Amino acid sequence: MLDMRILVVEDDDRVARGLVTALRSASFDVQRVATAERALTAPPADVVLLDLGLPDADGIDLLRKLRERPQTAVIAVTARSEERDRVRGLRAGADDYVVKPFGVAELLARIDAVLRRTRPARAEAAEAEPPLTVGALTVDPDSREASAGGRTLRLTRKEFDLLSLLASRSPSVVARDQILDQVWGDAWETSSRTLDTHIASLRAKVGRAVRIRTVRGVGYLLDGA
Repeated sequence: MLDMRILVVEDDDRVARGLVTALRSASFDVQRVATAERALTAPPADVVLLDLGLPDADGIDLLRKLRERPQTAVIAVTARSEERDRVRGLRAGADDYVVKPFGVAELLARIDAVLRRTRPARAEAAEAEPPLTVGALTVDPDSREASAGGRTLRLTRKEFDLLSLLASRSPSVVARDQILDQVWGDAWETSSRTLDTHIASLRAKVGRAVRIRTVRGVGYLLDGA
C-alpha cells in the first residue's frame, strides 16, 4: 500500500498519533496535519481522513473544498454521531463516515472499500465506456461527468456511481441489495437509510430531467420519460 497516500486531518495529537501508527503499520504512506489551512496546502492524497471538528474552520466547508479534487476520496472521521450530522457530511461529499470511537479493523476495511471504488483504472483496462443516455440525462463513465438537460451535475463519488448504475440498467429495476453491493462494496454493511439519503439527493440534483422511481420492496429504476 506504499503507493497509496493518506492524509490525516486531525487536531487531537493523541488520536492523530494512533491513526498514523495504525495506518503506517498497514503500509500506507501517511501524512498528518492539524488544521484546515494545512490540509488545503498538503500534497495530493488518495484518501483524506477528515476530522469535522477542526479549530480553524468548519469541517463541512473544508470537505466541500476537498471534494473539488476528483482523484481524492474523503472519509469523515468525527465524534458527531447524530443522523443529521451524518446526512450533512454525506451530502457535502464524504465518501464514507466513521464515528469515534472506532476500531482499526473497521477503519482499514472502509479505506480499502473506498480505494477499490476510486483508484484510477489500470493501464490494461478495456477501452473507455461510451456515455449513457436516459431521456435528458447523460452519464459518462469514463470522465465521471453527468449532465441533465444540458446542465452539469455536481455529484459526489457515490452519487455518480449510483446514478451510473441506474442509468446502465434503465429501464430495468435495480434491487436495493445489488445497489448496496455494487456502489458501497461488501467490506462493511451500509444501512438502507444511507441509500435512501443518496437517492433523495440525486432526485434533487437531476430535477425533472429524469425520474428515479421507487419500486416498493424491490429497488429503484431510472425513467427517462
